[in-house]
Amino acid sequence: MFQDLFNRCFVYTRHLFFYTNGMEIIRASVLGFCFGVRRAVELAEKALSENPGKKVYSLGPLIHNENALSALEEKGLHILEESDIAELEEGSVVIIRAHGVAPCVTDALEKRGCKIIDATCPRVKASQKMVERYSSENDYVVLTGDKNHGEVIGIAGYAGENFSQIQDYEEAERLNIKDGDNKNVILLSQTTYSPKEFEKIENLFKSKFHNLAVMNTICPATNERQQALLELCSQVEGVLVVGGKNSANTKRLYQTAAANCKLAAHIQSAADIPQEFFNLKTIGITAGASTPDEIIEDVERKLEAGF
Repeated sequence: MFQDLFNRCFVYTRHLFFYTNGMEIIRASVLGFCFGVRRAVELAEKALSENPGKKVYSLGPLIHNENALSALEEKGLHILEESDIAELEEGSVVIIRAHGVAPCVTDALEKRGCKIIDATCPRVKASQKMVERYSSENDYVVLTGDKNHGEVIGIAGYAGENFSQIQDYEEAERLNIKDGDNKNVILLSQTTYSPKEFEKIENLFKSKFHNLAVMNTICPATNERQQALLELCSQVEGVLVVGGKNSANTKRLYQTAAANCKLAAHIQSAADIPQEFFNLKTIGITAGASTPDEIIEDVERKLEAGF
C-alpha cells in the first residue's frame, strides 16, 4: 500500500540527482501521468485481470504513448477502431479512453451487447454535460481545441444546433454567431488547450459578445506542467520532454521548452536521447500526461550511465 501511494505521488515531487560524471539532472515539479490517464490505465489493467479468456478492447489508443501501449498490448489489450464496432462479438469488453466518445458511439456499443468500461476523465465528462445542456437551450456554445483530437470530437457529439468549434485565435476572429448580441455565449475548451491561447480568445470574445460566460475547462495539471517547465528552463542548459509523438500536451511542453531553453528535445524513450545532451552539466526532464513513471526513470538511468 505504501509503495502504491508513493508511486501515485512520485510524479509531483521534485528530484535532483548528482552523478560522478558531474551531470546534474532536475525533474520538473509536475510531470508524467495525470489523474485521468492513470485512472484509465488502472481500469484497463483491472479489466484484463478480471476477464480472462475474453477479448478486451480499448476504443482507440488508450493513451498517447507507444511504449505504454505496447506494454498493455502484451498483457492482452486490443485496439478497436470505431469503424469495427459492428463486427464485435456480443459480450466483448470495451474500454472508453480518458478522451471520451460521442453518445452515438456508446449507443453502437450497447447495441452490440458489449460490456462498457467508461474511463472518460471526469473533467471531460463535465465538459460533455455542459455542451449538452447549454447548446440545446437559448445559448450558444463555443469550444476551443484541436478538431481532430478525440476529446474534442467526443464533446462535439453532445452538442445541439447552437454550437461551434474553433482551433485558434484566427478562427475566433472569423466566427460569426447569428443574433449573437441576444444570446448567452458560453466559451469552454479542450482540457489540454493552451492557456495563453484561451486567454487571448476570451479577451476577444469579451469585446465581441455582450453576454459571455467563460468556463475555464483547461485541466489545472496543464497549467501546472507549463509553469513547472518554465521554472525548470531557468535552471538548466537543456530540457528533455518525454512523451508520445501524438500527445497534444507533450507537443505544447516541447514548444515551451524550445522557446525558453538553449537546448530542447522531444523524445519518446531513453533510446531517443540526442548525443549532445550527454555533454551538458545540467539537464531538466519534463513529461507529458501520458508518460509512465518507468519511462521517465529509464531516461534518468541512461543519462546517469553517460551513454
